[in-house]
Amino acid sequence: MEHRLIEMIEKALGWSGAAPLGRGFARGSFNAPELCARLLTPQRLLDAAMRRSLAPPQFRCFQNGEELRPNQFLASSVTRRGQSLPMANMDTLSRLMRTGCTLVVDAMDTFDPTMEAACRALQWWSRELVQVNTYLTTADAAGFGLHWDDHDVIVVQLAGEKSWEVRGTSREAPMYRDAVPNSDPSEEVLWSGTLRPGGVMHIPRKYWHTATRNDRSDKGFSLHVTFGFVKRTGVDWMAWLGDKTRTDLLFRQDLDRFGTKEEQGLQHSQLYVAMLRHFERLSIPAYLAAREAEQPPCRYVHTGGLFGPVTDIVCVSPFPPTIEVDANEVTVTSVGKRLRLSLRAEAAARLLLSGYPVSLSSVSELTGIDAEPLAEILMKEGLCAELTDALHSGFTGLVPAASCLSKP
Repeated sequence: MEHRLIEMIEKALGWSGAAPLGRGFARGSFNAPELCARLLTPQRLLDAAMRRSLAPPQFRCFQNGEELRPNQFLASSVTRRGQSLPMANMDTLSRLMRTGCTLVVDAMDTFDPTMEAACRALQWWSRELVQVNTYLTTADAAGFGLHWDDHDVIVVQLAGEKSWEVRGTSREAPMYRDAVPNSDPSEEVLWSGTLRPGGVMHIPRKYWHTATRNDRSDKGFSLHVTFGFVKRTGVDWMAWLGDKTRTDLLFRQDLDRFGTKEEQGLQHSQLYVAMLRHFERLSIPAYLAAREAEQPPCRYVHTGGLFGPVTDIVCVSPFPPTIEVDANEVTVTSVGKRLRLSLRAEAAARLLLSGYPVSLSSVSELTGIDAEPLAEILMKEGLCAELTDALHSGFTGLVPAASCLSKP
């Protein structure tokens, strides 16, 4: 799936595809800064915080380097029936922003359609799960201290300015749950400077970094987003392989705690031989393919035409569906499902599962088959969703118009 954000990231960092993810620090800038305002503005971020019931850990506020307690920036909105919901206290947030603070909204893609579409495009591009977190810092507020993340990130500065320092590694391939802590920062400074609108950085999980505005005046602001990519490790593969051995009776049997040394040795040998057999069958490529195919569907409303016929849909599977064609049928694999379709449906299925918004009437006209029954199946199984106005807005101006067969 083509997306302007991916195009700009690749140009800025000098990449061709997602293979460099996690392999080294990289920095550049967009040659189309107008893309920044299209992705997100401070006003849109604050509007989202105002209209939703957000609370820590998804919505946090920091001042003077310390995280504020929820009651310092949230208020309870009580309905007439006495139900209480945490809501952002906009008057308090306004005062905090004027004096200097950092607002953090995690997983902005869960309720902003533009960020949702961008994250899905990045997932299809990288073949990894992606989440976007947003950071609005005002005045001369301090940022987070020197730290490292347990996932790779691509930072995009959308508005204002922020000072960054990126350092090298102090432990190779650190993990959130690790054998030893990774608590001693590297002394090697790879880059120190200011990110301005359109600035892009790739910071792999093992690199130390910090960002701040406490070297700025008491006016101004910064808005940046971090797209986090959670890549798989050998530990993840081993855990998956261990789960798969549950189908083998040998691995479900009790370990022989009280047997003789010879009996325990025999069981060990049997398990070892069986383990090697499973290792050969359940390879790393098989694990990565299964992870994509088995990822559960996203949350979407499926009305089934209750409010009128569905005219436009879009594929919302977390990863690109796999489409296989043989002499008898078309097989689509995604979101833990395997769908078998007639050969006549191949062209229509490829259009409906392209990742772009598509009009069912256009698909029918181009392929010569009625696309509505096929679309209904894809929506029912969780591969596609109805193209609401909000969802459509997330694609507008960010994907090639020629690739979309949907309403303008």
